[in-house]
Amino acid sequence: MKKDVLFMTQAAVIAAIYVVLTWLAAGFDLASGAVQVRFSEALCVLPFFTPAAIPGVTIGCLLANITIGSALPDVIFGTLATLIGAFGTYLLRKNRFLCTLPPVIANAAIIPFVLKFAYGLDGAFDLFGVHISTIPAFALTVGAGEVISCVVFGSVLLTALIPVKHHIFNNAETI
Repeated sequence: MKKDVLFMTQAAVIAAIYVVLTWLAAGFDLASGAVQVRFSEALCVLPFFTPAAIPGVTIGCLLANITIGSALPDVIFGTLATLIGAFGTYLLRKNRFLCTLPPVIANAAIIPFVLKFAYGLDGAFDLFGVHISTIPAFALTVGAGEVISCVVFGSVLLTALIPVKHHIFNNAETI
């Protein structure tokens, strides 16, 4: 019973923080579009510490996408990308660097299709004389934003939390 309450509390707090950080990013026009650096995506590294972070970031993403006015396919598939990324982080939790990569890969693989088909965006461009079509172009831009959010900010978050993980997560890994 106590572990269930801890799990739900951690998930709820993580979801709330995810929503607030997404709103902050939206205030700077960074929460959606072809170039996005959601500060909240740094929380996708939290499954490194606790499995409660998986539903936490997933529910947080769902609520954030709804409240910032995302298109329905973005609400569905953006949330799915976050769920896949968070679960991948949990699976790779034994490796501090590799655990930051699943959210990058999931979002770079899924969100370009959302941008093209849900929002009708065209992101094709030429790079060094090579034409890059819309989906690969969005994979690059979304992937770059996720690298900033998850690999850079997420690694900083991991580094900051490791010394205090037992106080914050209360050995939740054993849940």
